[in-house]
Order: sequence, then C-alpha cells, then structure tokens
Amino acid sequence: MSWQAYVDTNLVGSGKIAKASILGRAGGVWASSAGYSLSHDEQKAILSGFSNPAQLQASGFRLGGQKFFTLQANERSIYGKKAADGAVVVQTKQAVLVAEYVSPTQAGEATTVVEGLADYLISVGY
Repeated sequence: MSWQAYVDTNLVGSGKIAKASILGRAGGVWASSAGYSLSHDEQKAILSGFSNPAQLQASGFRLGGQKFFTLQANERSIYGKKAADGAVVVQTKQAVLVAEYVSPTQAGEATTVVEGLADYLISVGY
C-alpha cells in the first residue's frame, strides 16, 4: 500500500480524521491529505518534540499554521488541543503520523485510529 493510501484510507477515510500527513523521521513529507501542508519549522518542531517533550509542553506546537496546546507529549505520542478540535501525532520506527480531528469527533476516537495505524506500521517494520 502506498503512503498516500494510508492517509486517504486509514486516517482521513476513517471519518474521524479531518486532515493528515505522514512524515519521515529523517525528514520530509511522505504523504498528505489534499491541501494540508506542514511548514519545515512545524515538521522540525514535531520531530524534536519526541526527544524534548518538555519544550512542547511549555510552548505548544503548530500544524498547518494553527496553534495547538500540548495535552500530553512523550517519546511515542503527542496530543494537542485547539478549542473543540485537536491533533494526534504518533511516531513509529521510520515515520511520524500527524492527524487533526474536528468536533464532533472526540479525542479518544481520533487517538484510536492514529495509534492503531502506528501499531500496524511498527508491526511491519515501519
């Protein structure tokens, strides 16, 4: 399956994710939903946030130009909130899944989708 298919089918296609992107841990965008763009600085901040979660906790993070407050950050996952909407960012062995959800989708629904895909990619070596 192509990386774009994971975005289109598994993430956005779930009906729980509004927009998503898959980044390489070494840098670069592997796939993205239509019209969703993360700046180089946004990508860099997310990637460094896994090794320095305290920085994300203190300052939050941006995705697609929108500011998110960090709810939780650790070496695997970053969860953010913006009003009634939110973001789930999960790192696998080689990739980083970035997903945004909008109300009425709840955090738990979006988290299940993104974390589930991350678990699958880890199980197949990615």
